[in-house]
Amino acid sequence: MSNAVPAPEHRPGLSTARLLRLMRRAVAECSLDLAGRVVLTEAATGPYVVTPILAALAGAEVVAWTKTTRYGTAADIAATTMALAKEAGVADRITVTETRDLADVARADVITNSGHVRPIDRALIDAMKPTAVVPLMFEAWEAEAGRSDLDLTALRAKGVQIHGTNERHPNVDVFSYLGLMAVKLLLDAGVPAYRSRIAVLCDNPFHDYLVRGLEGAGATVTSAASLAGLLDQDAPDALLVSQKPRGGSVLSAAEVERLASGWPGVLVAQYWGDLDRAELARYDLPVWPATAPGAGHMAVLPSEVGPEPIVRLQSGGLKVGEVLLKPAAERTAADLEYVDEL
Repeated sequence: MSNAVPAPEHRPGLSTARLLRLMRRAVAECSLDLAGRVVLTEAATGPYVVTPILAALAGAEVVAWTKTTRYGTAADIAATTMALAKEAGVADRITVTETRDLADVARADVITNSGHVRPIDRALIDAMKPTAVVPLMFEAWEAEAGRSDLDLTALRAKGVQIHGTNERHPNVDVFSYLGLMAVKLLLDAGVPAYRSRIAVLCDNPFHDYLVRGLEGAGATVTSAASLAGLLDQDAPDALLVSQKPRGGSVLSAAEVERLASGWPGVLVAQYWGDLDRAELARYDLPVWPATAPGAGHMAVLPSEVGPEPIVRLQSGGLKVGEVLLKPAAERTAADLEYVDEL
């Protein structure tokens, strides 16, 4: 079996010209201004290549941490990032490094909770200056939902400002992609939304967006916040699970047994919320995706449907960082609309 790292993505939707257009539009729409600030973020693959470029387009000095993953080598990620930075005219403001140097943390004004920066643990937090801010690249309610890579207690004790991003702000609007992501997840599993019956198990604000997106793609949808609210229906083609993580399986052993009894062999599509896959397998319930996501993480990412939701989300998160750096008295009502308070 080959141990080769997968080649970088070359999808037309990730062309340099399109990424530059999307990034410049997002920076302009958010009126993003980080001039004179130092941003510590990640350099990553695919659509996530945009994060350090966006910060630099907004005028920041950027340090981007990276590492080799199954998606690409650190050297390839650095080369791709700097090539895009050069095309954007901001290469002189970005440093990509594999070294997690705490000196970078100590001088950063904005520290994003991006993948290669995580975990934001006590060691990292101890190195931060008290005036630093940590904008979350998701809404505040998600921060409390089973995330073990973010030490909220230590951040608060340090006095570091930390808030979420209003993903439903018109200039961000990432929630509007949630339905497309569900359609993509089901397609990958071999279930087209069109003319399929989909049961949605959802206990969070994703609900309306998931239902609307699936129905818009032609699915017949039933939904409820609990499994008991669904099992009195005929068996669907798939059960889409989108539950707030809770530090363990979002379906208890008893619920899995009832699911298998009521809807034998139904596909369980894991959108969000941890699942006990061994328990599902015990009852011959197939689950998708084939590989489980990390604890508390979504199993399908906005990047699955292209770069635009990532560009918009990262721009919105950086805007939250800009707002948090302002004295409270100088934050306008328009500024605060980007911030989802934690």
